[in-house]
Amino acid sequence: MKTSNVLVLILVLLYINASTEWPTHTVCKEDNLEIYYKSCDPQQDFAFSIDRCSDIMTHTFNIRAAMVLRHSIKELYVKVELIMNGKTVLTYSETLCEPGHSKLIFCGKKKGEHLYYEGPVTLGIQEIPQGDYTISAKLTNEDHVTVACADFTMKNYLEY
Repeated sequence: MKTSNVLVLILVLLYINASTEWPTHTVCKEDNLEIYYKSCDPQQDFAFSIDRCSDIMTHTFNIRAAMVLRHSIKELYVKVELIMNGKTVLTYSETLCEPGHSKLIFCGKKKGEHLYYEGPVTLGIQEIPQGDYTISAKLTNEDHVTVACADFTMKNYLEY
C-alpha cells in the first residue's frame, strides 16, 4: 500500500512540474511606468531588480540579477527582440563572451556556480515612447543551449 502512495505522489509531482509556468515578477510599478518579467526557460527562473522605475528614463541605472548556472559559459551570445503589438520591430544580437575576448565578469563560470551582478547598465536611449512593449532576451552558450531567457513587459504611460 505504501508503494502505491509513493508512486501516486511521484506522478503528481511530475505532473505539477510539467504543467506549471514560472510566475510573472514585478520589477517596478510607478505612476507612469510598469515593468514585469517572466522566465521563458522552462527549467529555470532567476532574480532581477532595479532601484526605481524612474531611473530607466536616465541614461544609466543600477540593476541586480542572480541565478545558478545550469550550463558553463565559455562563449555567451545574447539575442534581444523588441516586440510591439505582436510584431518584432527590432532585433539585436551580440557576442558577450568568447575565448580571449570577454565583455562580462562572469565569462568562464562553470555549471552550478552562482551568477550575480549588481551595478550600472546603460541603455543608450533618450526616451521611451508611450506604449506597451515586450522585450524578449535570450542568452545561449557555445553549445547553443539556453543559459537564461526572459520576456520583459514594459508599459509606459508617460507622454513627452
